[in-house]
Formats: sequence, C-alpha cells, structure tokens
Amino acid sequence: MRFTVKLFAYFRDNRFRAEVREYPEGTTVEEVIRSLGIDLEEVGVTMINSRHCTLDQVPAEGDQLAIFPAIGGG
Repeated sequence: MRFTVKLFAYFRDNRFRAEVREYPEGTTVEEVIRSLGIDLEEVGVTMINSRHCTLDQVPAEGDQLAIFPAIGGG
C-alpha cells in the first residue's frame, strides 16, 4: 500500500519533507514512525488526512500521514 508521509520540524533533518512510500498492508502509524528511526517519545502529534490519529491506526492507500515532534517551552 502506498501513502504519503510528511515530516515536520527537526524530524526532516537527514530525512525528507514529504514522500510517497510503500508499506505492507496493515502497517500501523507506530510501525511507520519506527521504520523512520524516530523515537516514539519524541512524537507529539500524528494525523491522517488532517485528523488526529493514534499510533495503532492503519493508514489506507492514498492517505497522508503527518508526524510532528513534541514541542516544549518555558
């Protein structure tokens, strides 16, 4: 199955901004994140087609998955 993965902020460093990628059927958001070498504890928000999603959700063919880092401040 193919869908677009979009990375934001420092997740783009040495990776990409947006890329259509191929994953096996049933791949979860968590599995996508891990395959990119991103630490789950650094992830703040995930969205499929501009709607908040959970790590156990499975993107469908043609979806857009956005991955944002957690933002801290003081």
